[in-house]
Amino acid sequence: MQIRSAQTTVDAFDDEVRSELRSWYRQNMRPLPWREPDTSPWSVLVSEVMSQQTPVSRVIPSWRAWMEKWPTASDLAQAPKDEVLRMWGKLGYPRRALRLRECAIAIATEYSGSVPNDVETLLTLPGVGDYTARAVAAFAFSHRTPVVDINVRRVLRRHRQAVFLPGPHKRADMHAVEELLDEDAPSAAETSVALMELGALVCKTTPDCDNCPIASSCAWVAAGSPEPEKHEVKAAKRRVQKFEGTDRQVRGLLLDVLRAADSPVEQAALDTVWDDDAQRSRALFSLLEDGLAEQTKDGLFRLPT
Repeated sequence: MQIRSAQTTVDAFDDEVRSELRSWYRQNMRPLPWREPDTSPWSVLVSEVMSQQTPVSRVIPSWRAWMEKWPTASDLAQAPKDEVLRMWGKLGYPRRALRLRECAIAIATEYSGSVPNDVETLLTLPGVGDYTARAVAAFAFSHRTPVVDINVRRVLRRHRQAVFLPGPHKRADMHAVEELLDEDAPSAAETSVALMELGALVCKTTPDCDNCPIASSCAWVAAGSPEPEKHEVKAAKRRVQKFEGTDRQVRGLLLDVLRAADSPVEQAALDTVWDDDAQRSRALFSLLEDGLAEQTKDGLFRLPT
């Protein structure tokens, strides 16, 4: 593998590099169902919401089930809340499910069931943040817009900035990634997804530089592949969210009981899922507060209707 000089590396992310990256993507991209040619913008939006903080391998079966049951935004808009939460299952962060339903209602009522195609309008939809809006604009409508997740940040940090770890999101990242894109919109959209795929498959936490299509223009490789400083590693470990023993785990256990029940359950059925009374009570209250559970007049608990 021939390495360019460090100065050339910093200056070069030209059409040749973009072409190499897109060519690699076409040959190596994962066959994700929402990348199929006939996938609707609504299907892409659902895939992006489901994929937030959730491994793709877990998303695929849930996405297929949702698309079979609710193939359009108008279909989901009419679904009861409890059915939506049951279908969401174990994907985690279940508030996303209800926000997705709110998003579907807005699309059905305000946009005649069609997903808007520009970032500004997408951002007005419930539950759609900056990343999701840009991902839908780029991947569903082939617009030229930077899409920045942790995979893209790893490529950006290493290839352009000679930094090993992605670190926290920075406002400047959006502009830096936009500068990497082609001027032509369809090509720019493909470059965006190729950058993301490169970060997911090759430029991982432990990078596979030997199989990187653009390693010859990588600033980090040209700098000698320096390891991160100890304080950077410690900061990265602190950013990793733990799950075991947290209120989030207890919330999930309580929701499991409610999803499995055909009718409202008594407090005693919920008390069995966790020994710590204070934590269990706190978790249950937070579910009620978030609209993920509700209490009936006779003191029983159920999913929202």
